[in-house]
Amino acid sequence: MSESLTLERLEPLERKPLADQTCLVTGSSRGIGREIALEFARCGADVVVNYASSGEKAREVRDHIEANDERAMAVGADVSDPDAVATMADEIREEFGSIDVLVNNAGITIDRTFENMTYEDWNRVMEVNLNGTFNCTKAFYDDIKNADRGRLINISSVVGQQGNYGQANYATSKGGLIAFTRTIALELAREGSTANCVAPGFTETDMLEKVPDRVREQIRGKIPLDRFADTEDIVGMVRFLASDHADYMTGQVIGINGGMEW
Repeated sequence: MSESLTLERLEPLERKPLADQTCLVTGSSRGIGREIALEFARCGADVVVNYASSGEKAREVRDHIEANDERAMAVGADVSDPDAVATMADEIREEFGSIDVLVNNAGITIDRTFENMTYEDWNRVMEVNLNGTFNCTKAFYDDIKNADRGRLINISSVVGQQGNYGQANYATSKGGLIAFTRTIALELAREGSTANCVAPGFTETDMLEKVPDRVREQIRGKIPLDRFADTEDIVGMVRFLASDHADYMTGQVIGINGGMEW
């Protein structure tokens, strides 16, 4: 989906399903995270746009939200760094108070065949994708647990379900998010808060743009719907999981992959 179409979707809703909610979306200066942040704002939430290095893009997202009379803040923090996450939590609480919804979306890829993968390649992907989710969930766990409608939403991947050539580190990190989600769902359940996981298929973002055309066609050939996902295909489910319509849904892994087997 183009940026212009995304921004058009910021038109007001008659009922704003996330009004009075504060939502943190990690890695939301671009890609799927950006679209989630914009959609949450359209639904009336106060939105925290997190970034690691893309400060200018994150502030653009914040400015788009504020231009539509919603509240947002952009906060820089490398989610792999527990101290940076703790500082981010302090900044958010000072501005917005406690959060209600945490979307662990931040992630990276460093693709190589396992034979050529270094310890550094492995560790860096784990630090961001898996440890980053732990760090952010740890920092905001009490917020989610004590919220009237606490929501933890982790963004995994179809690659975490079925593996993918040259992505042993990424697949393992995303598979770990599935087990993490199901466990935290059990622990949050007594408080009435939920934890769910969205596992997108291959989606039209800058991450997919880096894939050579030949490989893109090979991937597309495995998708029954014969297309890559648009970010909107993912955003709608995340919005649903954050809303009161998903009160009785927890511990689930929702594949949005065009029918790919796993």
